[in-house]
Amino acid sequence: MDIVKPRPARGRAPVALAVLTAGLLAFHRAVPNTPGRAGSLLESFLPWLGLAAVLLFLYGLWRRTPVVLVAALLPVAVWTHLFAGLLLPADAAGPRDLVVVQHNVSDDNPDPADTARALAGTGADLIALEELVPDALPAYERALAARYPHHEVRGTVGLWSRHPLSGARTVDIKPAEQDEPWSRGLRAVAATPHGQVAVYVAHLPSVRIVPSGMTSRGRDESAVRLGREVEAEPLDRVILLGDLNSTVDDRGLAPLTSRLEVPRHGFAFSFPAGLPLVRIDQVMARSATVSGIDTLPATGSDHLPVRAWISLD
Repeated sequence: MDIVKPRPARGRAPVALAVLTAGLLAFHRAVPNTPGRAGSLLESFLPWLGLAAVLLFLYGLWRRTPVVLVAALLPVAVWTHLFAGLLLPADAAGPRDLVVVQHNVSDDNPDPADTARALAGTGADLIALEELVPDALPAYERALAARYPHHEVRGTVGLWSRHPLSGARTVDIKPAEQDEPWSRGLRAVAATPHGQVAVYVAHLPSVRIVPSGMTSRGRDESAVRLGREVEAEPLDRVILLGDLNSTVDDRGLAPLTSRLEVPRHGFAFSFPAGLPLVRIDQVMARSATVSGIDTLPATGSDHLPVRAWISLD
């Protein structure tokens, strides 16, 4: 007598994967950060979970499995709720008062002068740069001087402006673990045609992805320090430009994203330049709207420049 074993329900594994993907998208904050900063690592690449939903849907079509097709709609719906607005064209986001550019120019950029000329051609009101090494700084100053007569540099970060700058000072965001000379924060007031705006330029510490996860203690500490500076800023209007070594979904930037608005349109993946997977070059604002953000053509840096349109409230 043959015993016929029951076959497992067709599509059970893909359905479970669809539910898991939707859960990670919707409840990513519930993923603990220990061990290995797992939550932050997930959030750094959160938009890419949408690929899992697409693959599940294609699998359902291939296997002609209705239950998989229906299940795949769950992560699609959550992804759409979270990120669909970013798919809209960044430069079609309505009125804007300022155009700003943010770029980590790289401390080993082989042609700073060419990078500076490309940035000068953007026509932006404000240009923020990071990794300005002493040997390359004169090249940026020369190439940007004609169109950007006002500029301030503190340590390895700088701000170039078409409008007068005042009140420039260093912003101390140095983490306690850093025992070498280190200056990566700047604050200045730009006298724009729309009123005064406090502009912050910052370069938070790098993170490292290792076999055990992600290391981000220094970056997170610097984000806390910068968040306190922004909170204490006496001017209502604030623009933050910088290489924050984090995405806006990463809880490591919560001290900033809880106080500042992030872009409404555009993914603008900026790193690495050769195959951009994440946007760690950020533009945020207070009492202003970052209506859209996009990337500009590659320079000699390992980051792409990002450009954003800002409407002052």
